[in-house]
Amino acid sequence: MRRLIFAFAALLIAAFAALMLTKTLPYYTFEKGIHFLTTKSDETNNNPCFRLAFYVHITTSLIVLVLGLLQWLPAVAGRGGRLHRWLGYGYVGGILGLAAPSGLVLAHFANGGLAAQVGFTLQCVVWWLTTWVAYRAARRRQWPRHVEWLVRSYAVTLAALALRGESYLMFYAFHTKPIETYLTVTWLSWVGNLFVAEVLLELGLGRYFLREMMSRLRRTLVL
Repeated sequence: MRRLIFAFAALLIAAFAALMLTKTLPYYTFEKGIHFLTTKSDETNNNPCFRLAFYVHITTSLIVLVLGLLQWLPAVAGRGGRLHRWLGYGYVGGILGLAAPSGLVLAHFANGGLAAQVGFTLQCVVWWLTTWVAYRAARRRQWPRHVEWLVRSYAVTLAALALRGESYLMFYAFHTKPIETYLTVTWLSWVGNLFVAEVLLELGLGRYFLREMMSRLRRTLVL
């Protein structure tokens, strides 16, 4: 049953990642007046720091979303630890060096005033820290701690998907005003994800992944 639930969750995340890709591709025309960018002032759209951070963020966030999903597939461990390690380097490096720092820049330009700016800033700080702690645990071969903090890190990575899903739900199901929706999901998208992650960890999600991956690695070594 756990494997079926995990497979369904993986397919759901993959579907959302594909949807994110379709939403991201139009921005690579580098036009200033399309989609999300229409909510920004001309001054912001013409700011080189904003534009650089925007394109770095949407690109690297999508990449780490996919890399993170691959890391959570126990079958990846069956191909050997080296693959898992290099995918992990891509995930960690993408967040620490590009996605989270560029997100901090974008937080400064966030719509919705101080509440949104603080929300997005804290999200990026927590994203960076959870990923760093997971990386340090791996370097010290503290595997249970490594897995637990990667669950937290990936929960924040999934905030981009949660933000969109929660926005649609609040706007169309509860008919909230746009600004109310925006300010709520600014916080709920990542705080809510972290809450769910903690519940799943308490239920043994970290131990399950660690056991599955170690089991597949042992079978690989035997073969």
